Amino acid sequence: MTPLFVSLWMATLWAECRTQKDTVLQPKAEEMAAEDQTVTLDCHYTSTVTDVNISWYKQEGTSRPQFILRRFKGDKGKTEDEFKERFSSTLNSTMKSAPLKIQELQPSDSAVCYCALRPTVTGSSRSAH
Repeated sequence: MTPLFVSLWMATLWAECRTQKDTVLQPKAEEMAAEDQTVTLDCHYTSTVTDVNISWYKQEGTSRPQFILRRFKGDKGKTEDEFKERFSSTLNSTMKSAPLKIQELQPSDSAVCYCALRPTVTGSSRSAH
């Protein structure tokens, strides 16, 4: 079995309102697992709003980050087709977490994976002039 490295980095905060105290935390900097195993990457968040979106991305080398999935309530959201079989996440608003579970690890899974938080904004502060 070939060991795989799935690295985690702190995500950039995406928020509509810059005064909000919204953050994400990925407690481990790196995960290592063998091929065909399952690994879970943690993502915890704090937010001033109750309805949030958590997104997971994968970045290999210097390439552009690739969208994996987004969750906004439980397991509701969107998952890109190429990740649907082995990648999953459930947003737990009580625990304020949305871990990414990757099953049947493959060498191509070795990358930087990160989560991002975006509060769901229901109104608009923009005025039309």
